[in-house]
Amino acid sequence: MASTIAILISMDLEQRVAVVTGGGSGIGEALTLALADAGAAHVVVADIDEDQAQRVAKAVGGTAAGIDVRDEAAIGALVAATQDVHGPIGLFASNAGYVTAGGLEDGNERIQAMWEVHVMAHVHAARAVVPQMIANDGGYLLNTASAAGLLTQIGSLAYSVTKHAAVALAEWLAITHYHQGIRVSVLCPQAVRTNILENSPDAAISEWDGLDAGVAGRDGVVEPGEVARLCLEAIGEERFWVLPHPEVADYAVRKATDIDRWLAGMRRLQSALHPDGPLPGDAIAPEPWQRPAPPG
Repeated sequence: MASTIAILISMDLEQRVAVVTGGGSGIGEALTLALADAGAAHVVVADIDEDQAQRVAKAVGGTAAGIDVRDEAAIGALVAATQDVHGPIGLFASNAGYVTAGGLEDGNERIQAMWEVHVMAHVHAARAVVPQMIANDGGYLLNTASAAGLLTQIGSLAYSVTKHAAVALAEWLAITHYHQGIRVSVLCPQAVRTNILENSPDAAISEWDGLDAGVAGRDGVVEPGEVARLCLEAIGEERFWVLPHPEVADYAVRKATDIDRWLAGMRRLQSALHPDGPLPGDAIAPEPWQRPAPPG
């Protein structure tokens, strides 16, 4: 059994069935095209925008599905239908995501909504596909997180917390199911040239002056095709971190070895990003307390 798993996992992606969520644009679209070029037997393109999923699937002769990744039943049905029609899933790329701005002033509903997409969507996918993969001698999970999941996201509490949780989940899966032939990579990019800003529910973010204007773009903006190439390379090497911006590995080491120095550096960066103020966090700052005037 173990030798069979090793052979299957070490295979390239040729003749494997793949599912890509968030596949209608950006990184997901680039992954779909790269998987088709790599010889995948079939690619299922899932996206909340079914028209975009149809467009991408048509380009590779794949199948489209309009899916809200927060819907566990829909994810389960997608996995079951894919295996019934096309055979066992060899790769599941859980890739949907979005960005917002806000700190402690952000409402619970908005934070919970991001949790559902950035964390629970990965849980739903793994819960549906991992048993099927185990039954078929193994498979691969590619989960999209962010460099913010290893570091932080200045100005967005929800994004920072949910992306950290996404990385932690991927680590747990990589440990817990390794002996059953499950391999895991987690994608942690900084800025990628996608429509993530335009698709943000926050008007302030959608009006930013491009990806290179924010903290994520300080080390450059990577093209989606290059991200997809690096993902396939990591899968071939069974490498856990996929870092399109290699600087992130150095930042993570600095954070781990001297957290106080790293925090001080991030505070300086926050100030540099907002030279004219206000700073993130000021949204909840009250007026200074004043002693009430004595009566009379």
